[in-house]
Amino acid sequence: MAQRGAKPKPAKLRLVTGTHNVTRHGPKDEAKQAVEAAKTGFGKLVRPSYLKGQAKWAWDRYITPAGWLDASREAAAIAFCELWDEYRSMPRMFTASKHQQMRAYMAELGLTDERNRGDFDPTETKDAFFDD
Repeated sequence: MAQRGAKPKPAKLRLVTGTHNVTRHGPKDEAKQAVEAAKTGFGKLVRPSYLKGQAKWAWDRYITPAGWLDASREAAAIAFCELWDEYRSMPRMFTASKHQQMRAYMAELGLTDERNRGDFDPTETKDAFFDD
């Protein structure tokens, strides 16, 4: 049976975004230790040498700044970058199902939430209906 609701965020992403809740996720120190253990266990995420063109650009633009990713997400990161290359090289041939795949990879990698980006400032966001 499919899981209902949003997929749970990885511990590192919760720590980066500041959404770690002690009552729900346990003490922060334990989460940090678990993240470090996973990072050393899987290793650092390194760009494969065979990525060229737009795939390489996508890796440098989206994957490299995402400090919460480790080598356990390598397959998803490579697939996202290759889909990006395909999208940029043949946009008219990029079907809706491939758009959905790319969005799913972005969500899995934690790239869809603007709060994960370094340039996000929550004080600057305004709601069209509630903020004046």
